[in-house]
Amino acid sequence: MTYPDFNKTVTVDQVGIEERCSRFQARSIKKETKVEGLKLALNMIDLTTLEGKDTEGKVRQMCYKAVHLHDVYPGLPTVAAVCVYPTFVKTAKEALKTSGVKVASVATAFPSGQSTRAIKIADTKFAVENGADEVDMVISRGEFLKGNYNFVFDEIAAIKEACGKARLKVIFETGEISTLDNVRKASEIAIYAGADFIKTSTGKISPAATMPVTLVMLEAIRDYYYQTGIMVGMKPAGGISTAKSALHYLIMLRETLGNAWLSNEWFRFGASSLANDVLMQLMKEKTGLYQSADYFSKD
Repeated sequence: MTYPDFNKTVTVDQVGIEERCSRFQARSIKKETKVEGLKLALNMIDLTTLEGKDTEGKVRQMCYKAVHLHDVYPGLPTVAAVCVYPTFVKTAKEALKTSGVKVASVATAFPSGQSTRAIKIADTKFAVENGADEVDMVISRGEFLKGNYNFVFDEIAAIKEACGKARLKVIFETGEISTLDNVRKASEIAIYAGADFIKTSTGKISPAATMPVTLVMLEAIRDYYYQTGIMVGMKPAGGISTAKSALHYLIMLRETLGNAWLSNEWFRFGASSLANDVLMQLMKEKTGLYQSADYFSKD
């Protein structure tokens, strides 16, 4: 495989990216397509709790919601995964049992990434040994912004190896690396280092996921696929809270990468609050009435 020169200057056409995103947001969607799109978006969500006040009880409640999103609406899919700290992986795994919902765990000194490689690898192995199906790591943004791209590449490759059979999502924290040029460069580094998914944000920094940032990452995935035939997944995370915006992201996904990526195997939303808005929209399409937000659990 031919690796790109990570030190080479990358230039993204920001005006062109923003123009394309504005077109995705202007699309109209017919009712039947909208309902199918909303169900697809629901099935792509990673329900997440990553707070210092997390408890086993809160994690079990979230796992119950992951499987029973709204029992008065038969035929709804589950979400794709629940995402927790490594210490709660075993609790989530036991709660979800044979539901088919994956357990994802953040690792590598999330959210800052400020630790040694040895500790990051140990953190990753702990999560996997406790049953994590997926690991969400953060890159070392300080090293990236210093231009130490080989360090970032090697660290991702080491964490990928520590994941074993678990899939690896690599988080850039796009609100900190700032420019679209940097987003493209980080995407290439992570993809060539072995990422199964690339992910925008931790949800702890603003701005988090945006359509322009996501489009740049999707285009990096597309270009890599054209070169190698290897698919890589995408996860915008943080800041996507409405069903309408989720549908815009799915339109962008389909038109950039095609139908093969329209499943939770290759695309995720890291946005727990999104689930309730999607559920409210689905009930509106089904009954003609909006249900109160009080009808849906927050966790």
